This record gives sequence, structure tokens and C-alpha cells, in this order.
Amino acid sequence: MNNNPINWYPGHMAKTKRLIKENINLIDIVYEVIDSRVPYSSKIRDIDSIIGNKPVLLIFSKYDLCDKKETDKFLDYYKNKGYYVMACDLSSNFNVKKIFEASNNILKDKLSSFQSKGVKKDIIRALVVGVPNAGKSTLINRIVGKNVAVTGNKPGVTKNLNWIRAYKNIELLDSPGILWPKIDQEKEAFNLASTTAIKEDILPKEDVCIYIIKFLYKYYREILLDKYGVRNIDDFYDVFETIAKKRGFMSRGGAIDDERVINCVINDIKSGKIKGITFDRIEDYEF
Repeated sequence: MNNNPINWYPGHMAKTKRLIKENINLIDIVYEVIDSRVPYSSKIRDIDSIIGNKPVLLIFSKYDLCDKKETDKFLDYYKNKGYYVMACDLSSNFNVKKIFEASNNILKDKLSSFQSKGVKKDIIRALVVGVPNAGKSTLINRIVGKNVAVTGNKPGVTKNLNWIRAYKNIELLDSPGILWPKIDQEKEAFNLASTTAIKEDILPKEDVCIYIIKFLYKYYREILLDKYGVRNIDDFYDVFETIAKKRGFMSRGGAIDDERVINCVINDIKSGKIKGITFDRIEDYEF
């Protein structure tokens, strides 16, 4: 694995942060979308330098895909740090009202202040931010009730800041996925690459695939066995051969199609075919 810091910071991310700063005075509340499978790695490190003292609601997306026992430890951690936190299954049973109830509760003092001054404030303006592929566009589409934000599992789908009129008295400012200039910890980099928050060609795909398999072997051996037929990882030639045979990725001559194996493992995470996993472990970090 590559032990050097990851420096994937496209120009549009720096531009996005600049535009957010320019518009932050229009914002009442920030919805930071976090991938529940990487609840620490997908938290934007330098967010406070962009949004100042605006209140933040952390929205844990893809909660249906995570290991709730492990992710809930991070929910508690963020709550203890004073964040407002909400976990969401955006694929089904999503209750939009909960977000607006939480927003109104978070902003009740500000709204009361406006009322006491005789100022009528009908609209709450919320900035939606998150790392690439965290689920921002899906969240927006669920809130609005139609496909107004382009969704995809490639980082960088949204390119500009866009105002969207949402449910009742909420306006959303959608933003492209952003990261921080340098990802120092190898674990964070591979966690983000495993969930496609980092562009696929930044880290070697084979290394990302092996990282996922080693992670599954360490924490979720039943999933590894059920999905790929892999019982041990002593020899990765054998591991790839086992997966290739199970998935039909062997050539007629008996050769392993490594590329199809690698893409299969990465895509199974990307598409959510593998559920019940959380890459971050709270004991791995020093807070």
C-alpha cells in the first residue's frame, strides 16, 4: 500500500469552498452529509473554516448499509461533541419531516429573535455539504420529492452551487463534494477510496480491492465467505482465483481475469450490494 499522503484536491473543490464562504451569510443551517459506513473518514476536516459558526446538522446517509453497532458509536461521539445528529436510510422509509423538525428546533432561538423584532422570516436556507458520493444528491431528491439533483456513484457529479426550493419553508444550497487538501492517514484514504469518495485512479485499484478483502476478513468473515467463497487470505493469488471461480471470471484457458475480480469487489461496495459494514472503528482513532 501507498504510505504517502493523498493529495487529490481538484480545482473545483477550492472554488466550491470559496463560493461557500461568499454565500455563507445567506445560510441559516448546514446539513453535512456523512456516509454511515465511514462516519469518521467522511467528516470534512476543515468544515469550520468554511462555514464559521453556523449550526450544523450531521446527517448520516446510507444508514441501511452500515454496521449500526459500530456506526452508532460515532453517532454518540458526535453528539457528545455538541453536534446535532440524525441517521437516515435514504433508500426507503425516509421521513422528510424529521429533518425539518430538527432544523426548526436547532434554529428556534434565531427564529424567535426575528419574531421578537417584528421581522417575518418564512424561509430557512440550508447549505448541503459532504465528501463526494456521500449521498448529498439523494438526500436533496428525497427532500424535494423529485430528481432535481443529478445522482451518481462517481465523485464530482455536482459542479456548481445551486439553490433548490424544497419542502415547505426550506431552500437548499447544493454544493459539489469537497475534501481537504491532504489526507494524511492511510486508513482514511483507503476508506474513502473504498466508498468511491476519492476518484478511482488516485489509488491503485488492486490495492483498494485488497484493502477491502483484508477488512472484510478481519471484521466480517461471514460476508466474505458468503459473497466470494473466501475462507482465508494467506495467498492473494488463491483469493483472486476463488472469487474468479465463484463469479465466473475465469478464461477458457483457466487464467484469472484479475481486472474483473478487482472491479467486482469495489463495485459491490460502491453499489451497496454488501451491507452491514462500517470501515471506521472508533478505537482506531485518537480524539
